[in-house]
Amino acid sequence: MKLLLRLLVGALGGLSATGPMTIVMILLHRILTARHKYSLPPREITVHLAEKIGLHRKLDPDARAALTLVNHFGYGAMAATLYSLIEGWIPLPAVLKGPIFGAMVWVVSYLGLLPAVGILEPATEHPPSRNFLMIAVHLIWGLVVGIFVATLLGEKKRPAGALLVGSPLPQMDRK
Repeated sequence: MKLLLRLLVGALGGLSATGPMTIVMILLHRILTARHKYSLPPREITVHLAEKIGLHRKLDPDARAALTLVNHFGYGAMAATLYSLIEGWIPLPAVLKGPIFGAMVWVVSYLGLLPAVGILEPATEHPPSRNFLMIAVHLIWGLVVGIFVATLLGEKKRPAGALLVGSPLPQMDRK
């Protein structure tokens, strides 16, 4: 059960963190120069994958947008699940190890995994302003994941946990 709870907290943390990440990504995208305002990576990745499996032409714009959100939030949840498994081994406060992990997700994804499987060009071939945008939002994502996971898993360790652990003391619901 401990593992299941840790995985669930990680996935929920990733889903939760992807919200603010996405909002900041959109806001920063708006201030890019005109020639750098092409689709953000979550959409580029989704469109590329849809093309690879022959779905691109079958998806209307709303379906592509919905699929982009599902992919983006799903990847955030998956990555944060990994974080929830290793965070206990890293002797740093959550406000440091979360953003460090977020930066690692960016490095692994945009310099390794996505270029390796032919989905995106490596980040070294993207404009610096877009890399800054993506690094910044991954740091925000990591910060939220770190705080989320530390708070919920830390709550479990408290003797009178308010949410995840039953208190040994009698509880009274408000009327």
